[in-house]
Amino acid sequence: MPRVTTEIEGHIAHVTLTRPDKRNAVDPEMAEAIVAAGHALMGADIRAVVLSGEGRAFCAGLDVMSFAALARGDPEALIVPRTHGTTNLFQEVAMVWRRLPVPVIAALHGAVYGAGFQLALGADIRIAAPEAELAIMEMKWGLIPDMGGMALLPRLTRSDVIRRLTYSAQPIPAAQAAAWGLVTEIAADPLAAACALAGGIAARSPSAIRAAKRLVAVAESGADEAEILMAESREQAALVGKPDQMEQIAANMAGRAPVFGDRNT
Repeated sequence: MPRVTTEIEGHIAHVTLTRPDKRNAVDPEMAEAIVAAGHALMGADIRAVVLSGEGRAFCAGLDVMSFAALARGDPEALIVPRTHGTTNLFQEVAMVWRRLPVPVIAALHGAVYGAGFQLALGADIRIAAPEAELAIMEMKWGLIPDMGGMALLPRLTRSDVIRRLTYSAQPIPAAQAAAWGLVTEIAADPLAAACALAGGIAARSPSAIRAAKRLVAVAESGADEAEILMAESREQAALVGKPDQMEQIAANMAGRAPVFGDRNT
């Protein structure tokens, strides 16, 4: 049984964690599969991604027993080398989705712990079920979050919130996560809501959507005001009058759905 499946329909990639018997806990094989799924979509003709998990949980964290065996070797040799540019394999589980050029929406339910929480942080948008629980769980095992969490959390919430979650390892309900900026919205059926949102995004100009994701990344990067303003101007200049924008205008004027061509980069 594969750890992760990917299905593309209507320019939307549905990436599903498929280890429900373990609440989609991440073992080395699943980490490799999640990263491979993200990399495989880099050049795909897609306009959005929906991340979800089968069974009772989105992802309950690390499969501790599998990593305990690895820890008996040389942890530094496993963790410190940069195997994927600026990341190691485990950090790439979350960070690959930030680098994907299209919006990524995570549909969260049940346990969203540890590795699963950090995977969700890599998405652009997180939609959670009311009963979902989120946690930075690593301290429970005498560890720290090291799968991209510290690169992603400061963009979403306050320092005291990050410290509370990290130090305590206590799960918080979806409503509290939303209040702290860690969840975008709450929905009774988060997967249906994520798919509906992805469908709306996929109906927009694909080149404009990709430009918007690049621009948000610049705005979040710590660039100074002049760099951000110039990035706005360059991205806009590259869109005005191009086929996607002209089709969007024509569709709006005709009161019909736009029909875009092949992927624009």
